[in-house]
Amino acid sequence: MKLRWCAGAAMALVLSSAAVTASAAPVTDADRAMARQMLEEAIAIPTAKGRGQVPTLIENYSRRLREAGFTADEIMTVPVEIDGEKTAGLVVRYAGRNAKAKPIAFLGHMDVVDALKENWSTDPYVPTEKDGYIYGRGSTDNKAGVTALVASFIRLKKSGFVPERDLLLAFSGDEESGMMTTRALTKHPLVSRAEFALNSDAGSGAMGEDGKYRFNIQAAEKTYANFAIAAKNPGGHSSAPRADNAIYDLARALTKLEALRFPVEFNEITRIMVADMAKEKGGELGTALTTLMANPSDAAARAVAEKYPHQSNLLWTTCVSTMLQAGNAPNALPQNATATVNCRIFPGTSVEDVQKRIAQAIGNDKLTVSLVGEGVASPVSPVNPALFARLQKAMDATYPGVTLKPSMSSGGTDGREFRSAGIPTYGAGALALGADDSRAHGTDERVPIAAYLKQLDYWDFLLRDLGGRK
Repeated sequence: MKLRWCAGAAMALVLSSAAVTASAAPVTDADRAMARQMLEEAIAIPTAKGRGQVPTLIENYSRRLREAGFTADEIMTVPVEIDGEKTAGLVVRYAGRNAKAKPIAFLGHMDVVDALKENWSTDPYVPTEKDGYIYGRGSTDNKAGVTALVASFIRLKKSGFVPERDLLLAFSGDEESGMMTTRALTKHPLVSRAEFALNSDAGSGAMGEDGKYRFNIQAAEKTYANFAIAAKNPGGHSSAPRADNAIYDLARALTKLEALRFPVEFNEITRIMVADMAKEKGGELGTALTTLMANPSDAAARAVAEKYPHQSNLLWTTCVSTMLQAGNAPNALPQNATATVNCRIFPGTSVEDVQKRIAQAIGNDKLTVSLVGEGVASPVSPVNPALFARLQKAMDATYPGVTLKPSMSSGGTDGREFRSAGIPTYGAGALALGADDSRAHGTDERVPIAAYLKQLDYWDFLLRDLGGRK
């Protein structure tokens, strides 16, 4: 496949590579001890929505950054108030020699999804070491990523490293609940100039069925939108049922929604991804994927692919009903019945088009299909061979033998907002998780201590390489 270059980024990366002449001292045991302590401090601060603790975590990071030599002017809080709660984003400038050069932004989010102590085997906000893991809410999503980046900035600053251009930390405070701080970050005068962004909350590595780790570069992600399908009715007493009924009308609409199929689509990222997946999986799934790449309209191949939703959901837009609300009393005919429909939208498909397709599938003008909140479309970040080669170099230095692959994720990250703001964004995390470690948002979230600390080698190499070594 012909790859599309990001000309500006490629040129800047080629030029900066000339500065890479010296090898850095290895990350020390003291560096790792500091990074571990920082992670435990971060987990202990409950930064879930409604707790108002994101500013506390920002001050924790800021204090350590100031102690390392960053000035107050280089540590910037981006305050945002959401439904009466004060939260914020964080921007940290690692000043480079050439202030005119476009900076590189490194992303992550400081907030977490809340957790209940009674559902866990440990207290989710008391970092607990067990069997080589640190248990705690946010340990993987995303405090391992943001804390490793802060620790890496601190290490580099103390070492006397001066990059050729500015390196920025841009951390959001509500990625899990609205991304208002993310949008504020994209408008920040420093961050908005970024040539591209690397997101610690995407990419990373997972153990495959063969026991080997696979890392990816996330260059695209599905976006999402919630819709409400609503049926209304005059209602009445349940002793005198009407010929029409809001719940029945809604039920028939949801049956039609269940049958709705959006077309198979590919972009330059998913073509690479699906080709690799077909080769790796083989069997009927591999054959079906190969067939769909040649003929996206092949119904038989699609039917096979649909049997494997964790793989095939990246091929099309999906919409599924997730919540129901109807009636107000057991002895009253329902006047209202509403279903919430969550859609994960393939990049390039508009929210309006999805809304129209749902209404057409239902085929009942008495029902309404309305957008709940807002849906944000997000483009695909262009394939950038020069940048990908630099990321591969960092991976070679950290996990030799691992080949990075471009990918698209079905979940959403801050990268959605950065791409929408015109900043090419790539998920480039380096956290390697085992088969039973994907517990983000769930019970007993945990991070392998060795994998968390291994990130320090990766970020140290990458920051020096992209920034230009002293």
